[in-house]
Amino acid sequence: MKVAVIIAGGGVGKRMGADRPKQYLELSGRPMICHTLDRFMGIENIGKIVVVLPSDFVSSFQEDILKPYDYDLSFIEILEGGVKRQDSVRNGLKAVPDDFDVVLVHDACRPFVGRTVIEKSIEVAYKDGAAIVAAPIKETIKKVSAGNINETVDRQNLWGAQTPQAFRLNVLKEAIEKAYKDGFYGTDDAVLVERIGGSVQIIEGDYRNIKITVPEDLIIAEAIAKTFKD
Repeated sequence: MKVAVIIAGGGVGKRMGADRPKQYLELSGRPMICHTLDRFMGIENIGKIVVVLPSDFVSSFQEDILKPYDYDLSFIEILEGGVKRQDSVRNGLKAVPDDFDVVLVHDACRPFVGRTVIEKSIEVAYKDGAAIVAAPIKETIKKVSAGNINETVDRQNLWGAQTPQAFRLNVLKEAIEKAYKDGFYGTDDAVLVERIGGSVQIIEGDYRNIKITVPEDLIIAEAIAKTFKD
């Protein structure tokens, strides 16, 4: 089995309010993107990692990140992202050779995914076609309109989607091209497979697998980093 990983980091992170993309911000002494890359290093069958970045950072990524932190340059490719996340993933897919079996898509700013979860994602996607990491919703969920609560939603069967999201390569390619043909943009990759009738399996994740989006998330991330182990 041959597995590729697309690290989706094409956004500039406006909500973080920083002077550079959030994946470059320091977390526990190193750029956040390093922690994310580390999660996939040394995992069996992963033969290619495609890092998708804002255009201004593509040319410098090797000198600023890969070389100083001693990453193996032989199987990491750096590409320019698109206008939206889905565009970035599509760009990344073009760099994955057709003889690969499984592709994982992971957010650049989710540095705390465990290796066991990654390996399970690969296994299930290879067997069943598609799988995503998710966690049961803990909060009470309110459906709101015009500032008023319309409904308190039963959270029993509600899960919050995380990444990685893993797919047979041909499944994701078909789904993403159908989305473009229809002019459809999804909020994650799984919804593209869902809308062409594909079945997506759930792999229970970890509440520490947060997406770092706003400044407050960095505070939480620093606390997680002190004790995080794969």
